[in-house]
Amino acid sequence: MGQFTNLQAADGFTLSAYVAQPEGKPRGAIVVLQEIFGVNSHIRAVADRFAAEGYLAVAPATFERVKPGVELGYTEDDMKAGFEIKTAVDALPGAGVLPDLQAAIDHAAELAGGKVGIIGFCWGGLLTWKAACLLKGLSAAVPYYGGGITAESEIARQPQCPVMTHFGDQDHWIPMEGIEAFKTAHPEVEVHVYSAHHGFNCDQRGSYDEAAAKLARKRTLAFLADHVG
Repeated sequence: MGQFTNLQAADGFTLSAYVAQPEGKPRGAIVVLQEIFGVNSHIRAVADRFAAEGYLAVAPATFERVKPGVELGYTEDDMKAGFEIKTAVDALPGAGVLPDLQAAIDHAAELAGGKVGIIGFCWGGLLTWKAACLLKGLSAAVPYYGGGITAESEIARQPQCPVMTHFGDQDHWIPMEGIEAFKTAHPEVEVHVYSAHHGFNCDQRGSYDEAAAKLARKRTLAFLADHVG
């Protein structure tokens, strides 16, 4: 089990982050980026599972510039509330929450004393892609069904570290034609597509697909072992 701590971004903003420590010396670090539901029990469980694999895991609360303490479930009302907060975060001026992600990367590197990877789901998947392209100190990035990644403006970005992506072919938020366009533009990215819906990795959602989640996790762990440690 981990615990919450505070991080300070370069612009002076303070945010909370859930930190899960492995037993013994970390083999590296993983920054875990939330969906639109906050650093909830699912995201904390993801961080804990990485800690069980020997990684130090840091999950920053990326909603806190708009609303602190967000922890939602997966009902329709939760979805609406999360989307409203996410929309407000997207409207932030300047670099938005990117300084918060950089603070999490830097904190993870300092605590682990090794390389840092980043992984995110849904909105966090999009932020993971942006981090891979725009931020410093990353050795690997793994976006899961990142809504917006297949937009022309995002496809135009160039990653600065190795990237593996996971998509579902039944994801009504991310059509297959967008995924194909992303693959064509980025042959250097390892793209995996599963027979699954959006959110297939989350065992608290109705769209959870155990087979897809297990295969994606196996691939992700192998990718992180190659690039992070």
